[in-house]
Amino acid sequence: MRIVIGFSLALATTALFATEPTRLLQPADFAAIRTVSDPQISPDGSVVAYVVKTVDLAKDKQPTNLWLVPWDGSASRALTFGDDGHSHPRWSPDGRWLAFLSSRGDEHENDQLWLLPRAGGEAEQIATAKTGVEDFAWAPDSKRLVLVVRDLDPRDEAAQQAEKDKKTPPPLVIERYQFKQDIAGYLTGGCAHLQLLDLATRKTTPLTAGKHDDLLPAWSPNGREIAFVTKRGDDPDRTENWDIYVIAAEPGAKERQLTTSPEADAHPDWWESAPAWSPDGQWIAYLHGADQKQIEYASNTLAVIPAAGGTARVITTTLDRNLRQPRWSLDSKSLLSLVEDDGAQHLLRVPLDGGAPERVVAGRRKVDGFSLSPTGHLAVEASTPEKPHEIFAAEPTRLRALTHENDAFLAQVRLGATDETNFKSADGTEVHGFLVHPATARASGVEPPALLRPHGGPQSQYAAEFSFEAQLFAAHGYTVILPNPRGSTGRGTVYAMGLHAAWGSVDVRDDLAAVDDAVARGLANPERLGVGGWSYGGMSTNYLIASTTRFKAATSGASISNVLAGYGTDEYIRDYENELGSPWKNPAAWSRVSYPFLHADRIKTPTLFLCGQSDFNVPLLNSEQMYQALRTLGVPTQLVIYPGQFHGLTKPSYLLDRYQRYLAWYAKWLPGAAK
Repeated sequence: MRIVIGFSLALATTALFATEPTRLLQPADFAAIRTVSDPQISPDGSVVAYVVKTVDLAKDKQPTNLWLVPWDGSASRALTFGDDGHSHPRWSPDGRWLAFLSSRGDEHENDQLWLLPRAGGEAEQIATAKTGVEDFAWAPDSKRLVLVVRDLDPRDEAAQQAEKDKKTPPPLVIERYQFKQDIAGYLTGGCAHLQLLDLATRKTTPLTAGKHDDLLPAWSPNGREIAFVTKRGDDPDRTENWDIYVIAAEPGAKERQLTTSPEADAHPDWWESAPAWSPDGQWIAYLHGADQKQIEYASNTLAVIPAAGGTARVITTTLDRNLRQPRWSLDSKSLLSLVEDDGAQHLLRVPLDGGAPERVVAGRRKVDGFSLSPTGHLAVEASTPEKPHEIFAAEPTRLRALTHENDAFLAQVRLGATDETNFKSADGTEVHGFLVHPATARASGVEPPALLRPHGGPQSQYAAEFSFEAQLFAAHGYTVILPNPRGSTGRGTVYAMGLHAAWGSVDVRDDLAAVDDAVARGLANPERLGVGGWSYGGMSTNYLIASTTRFKAATSGASISNVLAGYGTDEYIRDYENELGSPWKNPAAWSRVSYPFLHADRIKTPTLFLCGQSDFNVPLLNSEQMYQALRTLGVPTQLVIYPGQFHGLTKPSYLLDRYQRYLAWYAKWLPGAAK
């Protein structure tokens, strides 16, 4: 394994151009950013496949395509083209094929499985499912694949047929405990199961079935078994108790349960990390969760269990940091994993024998993906505050850039400098975060306007990575304050649990301490402060403007303030029950976290509310309630609804509109702010 330790930030952001750029970012520049992700090294280590998402404003689309770059970093080239989605590239173990998911040609825009020959030629669709293919994994012999395919609900099929025939669709019949999910909509049935695909015949056969989801499959090294993640029981919707199961890779086989803890093992929604077999086939590694009542506030742990069955063993008992994507070293003696750590995300090596973890790729950056080839080549996807994600070769003393997707654009624009911050909250708690300085020139001694931008989650963190939004605000003369208050991950379970069932309390104090810190350092004008965020960042905004009148303008996206209105109308039923309890059992807790709505008369800040019309994550009704409250109270407000959009906006025209509205709202209400 190639070990790369403690890179300085400068190594990844060395200037490639001699002249100093002078142009400032504008809202439409988001379309120039090429989003790079998912590096996959070929088995011989000679090339890396990866995904590039671009923005086409003219067509109002964000196509994703596959690209290929040689290991020596010479010119990369596109493997797929067009406006459809192409994702999840995975090499066959023999290196002959690159399989991927694509929606091209599918009338319902569902992903199907495609195959591209390494030797050259056209891509071929090799599997078709009415509901699409959600995931897949190659068998070690390169002759078979396991697919994750969702059952077709007869009611969905009837509704689709009625739409074609221009007839009245049948009613939806709801029976599930969790019956809503963003993008998927109402959950009336259709569980995900495993299917085997024979590459030679192109035929699929069912492997698992039942009223439960079977996800994240992983083949044993000998190709005889498949490990997967599932949640069983009389009513799987009521629990977060995911477990690892193993099944023989042949139709009619009976699965066996491997993990039996009451906590989540390899939770597919929280960590998106499949179980990993050791190369010698003796162990299966996975991510193990904490008490279900702590939900995502608690740090996960890396555990291993004998593949034949037995007692699981946690090998990161003292780490207290979230991990993702565990992968074995080639000698089966250690595991590689991404680790979230105090405003950064590193690549870590964890010895199986219980030795101290070692940082493989560190530094003040965010590593979001990696791939290790049988030849020992290690590729990582990483970003810094000055540069969007690119693919790098991890070598003994440096990260060597393999892709340069954004270099030409970055050479044209002047960015605001990013500092890391460290300050004390009102109760003495140490809080960390980031601060982006204005990219515009200002007179000496003049304090710029500032924007506090709380992050979503709340169980997430601002990290040392490129943020177009923060840089856009900096380009318009704002200091941008990006704190990681309590509730944030990256600093351990106790710090995150400080917000458990206490939304709008310590996080408000921590956020205000971030503002106080910027003001005290002369980096923010206390009379020209704005605030705004999306999702929990929007909730934080509502808590803040209901707690203080110091902010002159606010933007609140996809937020909720009357939390009781979320019960049964959004997708968080298990989170609510685990964190707040049932409303009829614990009404005081529900009232306490709903104070921006119940005490809306405290709000004096002009506030712009925004939401996707089809958002089932934090539904539109929550923004409508706050808009109505402020309109009733005579506080300047506006509600912007994006038709057909879910929790995360995807239409480029709407993304551009949101950036423009942010800037216009702040410019209108912050005295002296940039126009």
